[in-house]
Amino acid sequence: MEPYRCDWCLSNATYVSYHDNEWGVPIYDDQKLFEALLLETFQAGLSWWTVLRKRECFREAFYDFNVGRVAKMTTYDQERLLKNNGIIRNKGKVAAAITNAQAFIKIQKAVGSFSEFMWSYTNGVPIQNSFTQTQELPQTTTLAQQMSDDLKKQGFKYLGGITMYAHMQAVGMVNDHVVNCFRHKEVAALSLNS
Repeated sequence: MEPYRCDWCLSNATYVSYHDNEWGVPIYDDQKLFEALLLETFQAGLSWWTVLRKRECFREAFYDFNVGRVAKMTTYDQERLLKNNGIIRNKGKVAAAITNAQAFIKIQKAVGSFSEFMWSYTNGVPIQNSFTQTQELPQTTTLAQQMSDDLKKQGFKYLGGITMYAHMQAVGMVNDHVVNCFRHKEVAALSLNS
């Protein structure tokens, strides 16, 4: 018998795999956080599925999400990316990926790691929610909006409150698996060990 899952992931096997193996798992590694942030930037205004199915093309286009290499991308690189059918070709988002990489590095230099900066909002511990249905999940929170405002002050683009809450969910800063989903307890247990 199949375990119970959050209903948002049931449309295809790739989504189920993402839900079962990645979504909500706490991430403290800067490169993985940069990957998630870059992808969330491109997701703004679109469905996560649109981005997820293009993730490998994004990985190739953005040097395996190497923040240093992305920060050094040029106008020529931007023009090349805007011709790449494998990614979302939005001029503002492509430019933001580079600007955000540069801002990301500034935070790393100032704080020691981007992870330390981001996780300071939750005192290094994931927020454990107890929603019973997907419809209860908020689109954003006061905390996500505060993170967005602070990142914008640091020079980040395309990271509003909704995007930041989706980022928090993806990287395990919040556990938004519904309580009867088999991953809720598993992700909560991972959080205790982080």
